[in-house]
Amino acid sequence: MNKQVTPNFKAVIFDLDGVVTKTAVTHMKAWKKIFDSFLQEKAVEENKPYREFTQSDYLQHVDGKPRYKGVASFLESRNIHLPWGTPDDAPSEKTVCGLGNRKNQAFLEILKREGAEVYPSTKKMLYDLQDAGIGLGVASSSKNCKAILEAVGLLSIFGARVDGMVSAELNLKGKPAPDIFIKACEMLQAEPSHSIVVEDAVSGVQAGANGKFGLTLGIARQQNADELRQNGADYVISDFKEIDGVAHLNELFLKFRRK
Repeated sequence: MNKQVTPNFKAVIFDLDGVVTKTAVTHMKAWKKIFDSFLQEKAVEENKPYREFTQSDYLQHVDGKPRYKGVASFLESRNIHLPWGTPDDAPSEKTVCGLGNRKNQAFLEILKREGAEVYPSTKKMLYDLQDAGIGLGVASSSKNCKAILEAVGLLSIFGARVDGMVSAELNLKGKPAPDIFIKACEMLQAEPSHSIVVEDAVSGVQAGANGKFGLTLGIARQQNADELRQNGADYVISDFKEIDGVAHLNELFLKFRRK
């Protein structure tokens, strides 16, 4: 890294799944498992055609959102109505919370079986930013964020972590509200206008734009670059390999930052 670079931004807030770790695929597998099972049962009960849960459903209704909100959003898209229930509902309960808990159970089973991986280019950027004295935060809807970061050895690099557990404790609104990103900035003593959000989900780039961050950087892991741009991403890449170090990231910040 060019040691002469003095970045104009003070903090970078990263989403976790699909940005730092390759667990977005794990989430999609878990959601598909529980929703397909639920939809098959419902089709038999109502003697109606079965329509599977698709990647498009995941990206449009579930990706990046808090778990129960994702369940509710998808069910609404299929005109299915279930009682909300409570977070203590058993995974077998036919409630929004029950389905959400069933999904988390499936996610943890897949994670235990397959493990978690880090995107190498994101890891390199994290250490380059750390070397440049930039505050690093992670903002995720996942309640498994801490466990995943511990598993891949990256928990200590983040000076701020605002995840599903923290959001519940502080009663923060989920994406597309900017609350979790703004809270991470507060913890790093940085203003949103002098910070960067890095997101792969539509709801995440919407949150970055809603929070008036200096730069909202989209990562199109699902061939969804246009959708990310249309929903608030100032600049879109497919991987951090396209960013040539901190100096290049600073150029993008200066080019796109909101005045």
